Amino acid sequence: MSDPGYVHLRLRSEYSISDSIVRIDDAMAAAAADQQPALALSDSANLFGWVKFYRAAIAKGIQPLCGLDSWVTNPEERDRPHRLLLLAADLAGYRNLCQLISRGWLENEYRGRAELHPGWLGADQTRGIIALSGAASGEVGQWLLAGNRSRAEEAALRLSGLFPGSFYLEVQRHGTPESESCTRESARLAVRLGLPLVATHPIQFIAVDDFRAHEARVCIADGEMLANPRRVRRFTPEQYFKSRAEMTDLFADLPEALANSVEIARRCSFSMKLGESRLPAFPTPEGMGVDEYLRRLSAQGLVARMAKLFPDPAVR
Repeated sequence: MSDPGYVHLRLRSEYSISDSIVRIDDAMAAAAADQQPALALSDSANLFGWVKFYRAAIAKGIQPLCGLDSWVTNPEERDRPHRLLLLAADLAGYRNLCQLISRGWLENEYRGRAELHPGWLGADQTRGIIALSGAASGEVGQWLLAGNRSRAEEAALRLSGLFPGSFYLEVQRHGTPESESCTRESARLAVRLGLPLVATHPIQFIAVDDFRAHEARVCIADGEMLANPRRVRRFTPEQYFKSRAEMTDLFADLPEALANSVEIARRCSFSMKLGESRLPAFPTPEGMGVDEYLRRLSAQGLVARMAKLFPDPAVR
């Protein structure tokens, strides 16, 4: 990859059902028109669009990057989870992303969202994954905005330890006072701790004119009225698909943050083998066939299910 100046690492597609109207083909067309060599898909708490995105990117000659904008449980305040952007650097990282988000939906769903538990982020589970701090929505950013630098440093060092050599402090400028304040504080924190800084832009729609349609999508998901002057506005008209030149101008004072977006794209390189069925190996007890073992498991499951549905033994 020749130096493109900047690579987008935060694109949400229509697979982030509640807050994006970006169609994958439209995103690819925008990236190709701007001669962007790489692009990351980072939907909210899911990887549903990845295969379609991968195929579309390869067809356009664009390097596809696989990302996941995850929720991480906040043990101190469950209703205020943190965000953490995870990118697969290789095939092992992709598999770990799949396992983490699947576990989130199966074991740690809260208020309709799948959350990753901090205890899951061990060495084996984070192998092959590059983590971005989540900017103002991440744990580090939230502590910085609260004015608690010591807790921000503690969180940054802990996350850096969980993702050794693969953790970046994330900065954004998308039209809110919080994003600019967090960017300034994050840049200072990066210098103090010797951590790399990376610039991202949260893309929710393709063109500036799409903002009102995007807000209508958000209102439908939130059960709100578009005309309600008191509704919470979580997005800005700036969250469109910016060109490389626009991003370079936006972060002209932080060239290292721009360069690190390209460096991350260089680090994320793996290919998918599609079109083949890959059934998992399902081990059975010694001397027992698959059919017999399935019957046994079904019978055991029926007993457990009946006990739950009919607690009274006489009724059961």
